[in-house]
Amino acid sequence: MSPGFLRAVAGQGAAAAVQLLVTLGFLSSLVKTQVTGVLDDCLCDIDSIDNFNTYKIFPKIKKLQERDYFRYYKVNLKRPCPFWAEDGHCSIKDCHVEPCPESKIPVGIKAGRSNKYSQAANNTKELDDCEQANKLGAINSTLSNESKEAFIDWARYDDSQDHFCELDDERSPAAQYVDLLLNPERYTGYKGSSAWRVWNSIYEENCFKPRSVYRPLNPLAPSRGEDNGESFYTWLEGLCLEKRVFYKLISGLHASINLHLCANYLLEETWGKPSWGPNIKEFKRRFDTVETKGEGPRRLKNLYFLYLIELRALSKVAPYFERSIVDLYTGNLEDDADTKTLLLSIFQDTKSFPMHFDEKSMFAGDKKGAKSLKEEFRLHFKNISRIMDCVGCDKCRLWGKLQTQGLGTALKILFSEKEIQKLPENSPSKGFQLTRQEIVALLNAFGRLSTSIRELQNFKALLQHRR
Repeated sequence: MSPGFLRAVAGQGAAAAVQLLVTLGFLSSLVKTQVTGVLDDCLCDIDSIDNFNTYKIFPKIKKLQERDYFRYYKVNLKRPCPFWAEDGHCSIKDCHVEPCPESKIPVGIKAGRSNKYSQAANNTKELDDCEQANKLGAINSTLSNESKEAFIDWARYDDSQDHFCELDDERSPAAQYVDLLLNPERYTGYKGSSAWRVWNSIYEENCFKPRSVYRPLNPLAPSRGEDNGESFYTWLEGLCLEKRVFYKLISGLHASINLHLCANYLLEETWGKPSWGPNIKEFKRRFDTVETKGEGPRRLKNLYFLYLIELRALSKVAPYFERSIVDLYTGNLEDDADTKTLLLSIFQDTKSFPMHFDEKSMFAGDKKGAKSLKEEFRLHFKNISRIMDCVGCDKCRLWGKLQTQGLGTALKILFSEKEIQKLPENSPSKGFQLTRQEIVALLNAFGRLSTSIRELQNFKALLQHRR
């Protein structure tokens, strides 16, 4: 048996190994031959992305996600669904999210209450401004202590027009910190009509398509006559670049989430001790060419396309973080410095990638039409971020909201290039700013994509070494 196979099942136990050996007999080696070549709408090949991710990005982004600044995410999981009556929350125990006790949250991350401000910001005449800054402490914590007073003026600036996501109000009593490392994304058992309704709403109502054009969202759903979904792709190819990109981003996000579920699946539970690992039968159900009627390889290609988009955003936002004014502040100065060094190293790698997606090709028509299309693009995506509050499983909702917000932040970055170029070195900018919530979502969302592509390599290894 090969070392690659052994590495793929290491740590999963005998039950996982038996499950893998049994399910391997059902598979054909479809992925190696199907998910290759150059991606549509860009000049990048999949093998280059695989190598770049495996040897440069994945090891570093994994370490970054373990740092205190990036492991704690504040989220409101109690917001009501704005589009339809609640179907009821998932009662399966694995759907539960364990919030982080306040005593465990690093002092520098706690919004407002524990942040220290410079002496100038604590002068009596500035108490009102300081109170306002305290209320927005989640943003303050991305800035160095010396710069807090400069932030106060910027805090009054409303940049909501730049947001591609519906942001949670971090001051809400319902918003809680979650330790992402203790609440990993994995298959919880949440499925059925509730999950189907969420994804169906995303595709049918927000992907710039008329209802008359059938999109094969679920290969197990009843087909519509002789239509195997090809009419959808014929229609898609006739759209403008921006609308094709929008669909590919959503499809890529969907594929990435499905890969996480397949790779971290509950294989067995004995004496209350669950065994999690890759489920190849489930992988086949979601991505096999035959079982998905050709959809699987397309979904995986869209995953790579989404990776390129977020990779491009990281390379573009690097100047924001390279400034001395920006600290990834948790209260532990030595760890904070190490975290920033690691982040800047990742940015250097992203800038070295030779085949970036060229976002300048988007919204490049006449100014009036381009502006209108961009706004439509933004509102559609913002609507999708609101649909995440309709997910019935809390753990699925947590990771759905985080990854959607991460992508929304990436889009905000890509369409703010001029503002980023004008950033002052020693003071916050009114033209472009990121909250800590956006920063944590951006890097964790990209980390999820990096993990998806790495897990796909693991599935390829399992397929190649079946016997």
